[in-house]
Amino acid sequence: MTSRPLFADLHAPTPHEELLALLTLRFTPGLGPRRTESLRAHFGSAHAALRAPRSELRDVPGLDTRSLAAIGTPKAAEQAQAELTEAARLGVTLLGRGLDGYPPALDALEDAPAVLWVLGDLPDLPVVPRAIGIVGTRAASPHAVSLTRTVAADLARAGVVVVSGLARGIDTAAHGAAVEAGGVSVGVLGSAVNVIYPRENERLAERLTLISEYPLGTGPAQHHFPTRNRLIAALSAGTLVVEGERKSGSLITATHALECGRTVFAVPGRAGAPRAAGPHALIRDGAVLTESAADILTEFGWGSVPQQPPLNLPPEQAQVLAVINAPATLDDLQARARLSMPDVQTALVMLQLAGLVEEVGGRWSRR
Repeated sequence: MTSRPLFADLHAPTPHEELLALLTLRFTPGLGPRRTESLRAHFGSAHAALRAPRSELRDVPGLDTRSLAAIGTPKAAEQAQAELTEAARLGVTLLGRGLDGYPPALDALEDAPAVLWVLGDLPDLPVVPRAIGIVGTRAASPHAVSLTRTVAADLARAGVVVVSGLARGIDTAAHGAAVEAGGVSVGVLGSAVNVIYPRENERLAERLTLISEYPLGTGPAQHHFPTRNRLIAALSAGTLVVEGERKSGSLITATHALECGRTVFAVPGRAGAPRAAGPHALIRDGAVLTESAADILTEFGWGSVPQQPPLNLPPEQAQVLAVINAPATLDDLQARARLSMPDVQTALVMLQLAGLVEEVGGRWSRR
């Protein structure tokens, strides 16, 4: 049986005091998310934990001598106050676990961050969020990029939040298509929200809501990315893996999704292709085989992709657009549309100029 300090209930902390306390624990050496949560749960608040006598702290499970000695040191408190000041200057919101605004979806994790840094408007992410994580290899094939864009755009039009990691390849395609379709997309970073990586995604990042568990100014590091993948998984009702080798960050995300009780979706690829090995392994283990957004929406009972308003297009363009329901080659489109090759080519050029279709690696798909 554990006890609490007598003064713990004398002063219930304000939200600001509790956030500052959580941030102080975040900057305390030797305290990770699990130990910080143990302290918060044991004393009722992070604020009370910081004011507990050493004799009481020894009763908290999981604390070692080093972490006990570090709790309550002035340096951590100074760093926390400086971080709050800098966040306010940059327009970054800090969300503390147990406080209003912290996403309930992260309760699925045993090691949810004590503090989240958020840049932008965070959508509602309840225990089971209407959100899908989309992940895959950075060196994605043109077909995978095209399919990702189609799925992400359709999900966004159906009111589903698209979550990914802002990396090159599949992540970039998913974020870009979602916001271009008028939807909401959340980028979970392996760096601070004010340090965008890769640099070429800085303009895309401006259109997203960014989340990180790393303090301002923290640069990308190799070990950050596997860690951040658990947040992508927890913030989503399901995770879609488009391409990835057997040992890849995408498969790590899928593993986290399963640990959180989430659904895993996987796109099949060409037999024997290394980048298809990961999704194929997931499908063999029970992942939902996915070829379109409809497969995901049906799995959760989220309805269907809204029909877009009819376009006033010339007959040839309308005919070609109507048969682009999945990435297809020029020959495929000619056969489906039953038009001459010159007519198909002309229609595609005009549709591309109108921003309705795109060509990636010899395959055409809707934007």
